[in-house]
Amino acid sequence: MSVQWYPGHMNKARREIEEVMTQVDIVIEVLDARIPDSSQNPMLNTLRGDVPVLRLLNKKDLADKARLDLWLEHWRGSETVLAHPFSTLDKADVARISQWVGQMVPHRGSAEKPIRAMIAGIPNVGKSSLMNALLGRRVAKVGDEPAVTKSQQKLKVTNGFQILDTPGILWPKIENPDASYRLAVTGAVRDTAIDYEDVALVGVKFFITDYLDALMTRYKLKDVSSDPYEVLRVIGSKRGALRSGGKVDMHKAAEVFLNDVRAGAIGPYVMETPEMIAHEERLVEEAKAKKEAERQARLAAAVPQRQQASNRAYRDNQTNQTDQAQSTKHDENTNDKQ
Repeated sequence: MSVQWYPGHMNKARREIEEVMTQVDIVIEVLDARIPDSSQNPMLNTLRGDVPVLRLLNKKDLADKARLDLWLEHWRGSETVLAHPFSTLDKADVARISQWVGQMVPHRGSAEKPIRAMIAGIPNVGKSSLMNALLGRRVAKVGDEPAVTKSQQKLKVTNGFQILDTPGILWPKIENPDASYRLAVTGAVRDTAIDYEDVALVGVKFFITDYLDALMTRYKLKDVSSDPYEVLRVIGSKRGALRSGGKVDMHKAAEVFLNDVRAGAIGPYVMETPEMIAHEERLVEEAKAKKEAERQARLAAAVPQRQQASNRAYRDNQTNQTDQAQSTKHDENTNDKQ
């Protein structure tokens, strides 16, 4: 089952972004470096049109550099996309933003024609932290949960550089169920919208498959079962997630594990590669095509059913008319005899 989370303020944010996009020279899209594709918003790509985008792969300190490089290579060569690993805690990275933005919008940048940049991204990727770092002061509320920013702010970085912050938005329907769970594992989806245990099991399975050594080291595991539930149970046992009688509290075990994953305590990781995403997108398109074919088949089957129903209604009507005529004739004959 896909994780879905689309509060009302996000729908409002979408309309606001659409309204101001004509005033924007460049979009600064903050992504989560651990999920470079899943943390993109395809709705934003549609809304920006030809407006160039600077993709900041934030939380680079939590990301596996080798896998991150695959994404940088994947986007390299695009005229409208520039991507860089990034950390709001790295002052050198923050200082380079003006250079990167100027590279994408060389015809602006003066006091008379300042670069107008929109900061955008899904919840909990670090947009507010980026604004605070750029301006050198706290102007945006920062939180460790999604949906902290809920209104637009327009602020001046320098005389030649202005930024517009926007609320984090997810799209109404996340079509790829795997992507939705990656969003949940990394904390982009509010915890009240998910089942902790289900999400944790997805995360455990990922680390068993892709970062087994890091998982074993973190929890001092001598061997690891191929069953994510059993591994999560062991983690809960080792980390004190116990109920009375020594039984493992699986919800608490899931909390412990997900907190470790989100804080980078297990080690740096990236949950997706370009090749993997391409495969998942094919599966999504195939599923959509199959669903549409089934819908068309139902419609086609419904046509003769509707015709049969119409025919039955016609026959019933004809029968009723015949019965009524015969009854009327019988009444007339009776009256004549009287």
